[in-house]
Amino acid sequence: MKRIVFAVVALFLFSIVKAQGVTTVQKVDEQITVVDPLLVKQDLHDFGMIPQGKPVYYYFEIGNNGAVPLKLENVQASCGCTTPEWNTQPIAAGGSDKIKVGYNAAVEGPFEKFITITYNGSQTKQIRIKGTVWKAPAGSAPTNTSVQFLKQQLQ
Repeated sequence: MKRIVFAVVALFLFSIVKAQGVTTVQKVDEQITVVDPLLVKQDLHDFGMIPQGKPVYYYFEIGNNGAVPLKLENVQASCGCTTPEWNTQPIAAGGSDKIKVGYNAAVEGPFEKFITITYNGSQTKQIRIKGTVWKAPAGSAPTNTSVQFLKQQLQ
C-alpha cells in the first residue's frame, strides 16, 4: 500500500514539474532547484498612447540561463497585427539576444497582444505588449488661416 501511495505522489510531483516547463534540475545541498533556461528581462511592454497608422516596435531582451545552448523554435503572436522577429541561431549558455515585436496600430482603441515563445522543443513562455491607439487627424496638419490671409494680401 505504501508503494502505491509513494508511486502516486511521485507521479503527481513529476506532472507538476513537467507542467512548469522544467528543463534542468540541479541538486544543491540535498535541495532540488528548478532552472528555466529562458530568461526574459521584461515580459510586458506598454507602448502608452500611439497614433493610429504608425507602426511601433520594441525589443525584448532574452538570455540563456541554462548550461546548454537555447534554441528558439518559434515566436508567434496572437494576431496578424503583431509581428515578432527573432534569431534562429541557438543562444549559447550565459548568452543573450533580442526578440523584436512590431505592432501596426491600425485599429483605434486599447490593445493587449500576447506573444508565445516556443523553445528547446516544447517549452513555452509568453510576453505581452499593450497600449492605446488614438485616432490621428484626417489631414497632415491643420489649416493655418494666417497663411491663407497672407496669400490673399499678396495677390
